[in-house]
Amino acid sequence: MGQRSTRFGATHWRQLTVCAGALSALVLWWSPANAAGDTARGEVLYQGCQDCHSIEKNDVGPMHKGVIGRDAGTVPGYNYSPALRNAKIAWTEENLDKWLTSPQDFIPGTKMFYEVKNPQDRADLIAFLKERAR
Repeated sequence: MGQRSTRFGATHWRQLTVCAGALSALVLWWSPANAAGDTARGEVLYQGCQDCHSIEKNDVGPMHKGVIGRDAGTVPGYNYSPALRNAKIAWTEENLDKWLTSPQDFIPGTKMFYEVKNPQDRADLIAFLKERAR
């Protein structure tokens, strides 16, 4: 009886180790940037961004038309902070997620201060920009 218990225990632990590894990989893959965004909800959330931004024109902040894939700090006619002009990043979905989480942590010295703490809100805003700000 003791041997069976030991064998079952070893097999059980191997299975748990495999499951734990698979779960860890899933957690690493499932970042907010990988979350599915809701474009319609993102449009509603974007209304709060319009205090400073618009899709078509520069305002307090730069326009968002063409933001996905654009190099940071490159919209013509907008006066960027030196930090953003020199950031040397492209606005990928992942970088937008980091930016929206905390602009000051992502690129210290930038003008933007507004943070979107909720991961689903960020995913929805990014989905909206990806679809409507092309």
